[in-house]
Amino acid sequence: MPLHVPPAPAPALRSVLAALGSPTAVAAARTPALRGAQGPLTPELPLPLHVLDQISDGGLPPRTRLTGWRFLIRDGGRAVAAADTVLTADGWTFSHFFEGPYLSSTERALRQAEVMAGVHQPRLLSIPALYMLTLWLHGDATADASTGVPAPSDVLVPLAPAPPGIASHHPCKVADLLPVLTLRLKPAAPSPLLGQLA
Repeated sequence: MPLHVPPAPAPALRSVLAALGSPTAVAAARTPALRGAQGPLTPELPLPLHVLDQISDGGLPPRTRLTGWRFLIRDGGRAVAAADTVLTADGWTFSHFFEGPYLSSTERALRQAEVMAGVHQPRLLSIPALYMLTLWLHGDATADASTGVPAPSDVLVPLAPAPPGIASHHPCKVADLLPVLTLRLKPAAPSPLLGQLA
């Protein structure tokens, strides 16, 4: 499936390029692979990073918000780090470099998405309450990447490491995965025993 990667805001890209060009920013990064890179470093595959704020079990769509843009940083043919940007009062600005399991997991999920049927716009969807990150394959490839909510027919690919009981790299339609997430995010009912002790 062809992926329609949305263009990142130009200031976000410029801020990452400026950070990559700054020996201080690269040296201060907690990313050994980035500091040890030999070739020119290039930011690629910008993905809008959305956060899932709320899931309602009343049939309402989930609430999400754009929190940044994430770029994969390549040294030659391989990704060695990622760079996040955030929106401030002065516009898009570089936030930080990082590496770790989500880097290779994102690349793997993007390769998975390329062989799926249909055309999608790739995004990232973070679910902080579950310490979970997914590749969100939005069904409207021409949509504004900074807005929107996961549609029931959109596909989510949980990245590794996924929470217990959720299979990483197993693509699921939002309509199928959302009820599972809703149950996980519901506050636990107080124990009757605790009520007797009060």
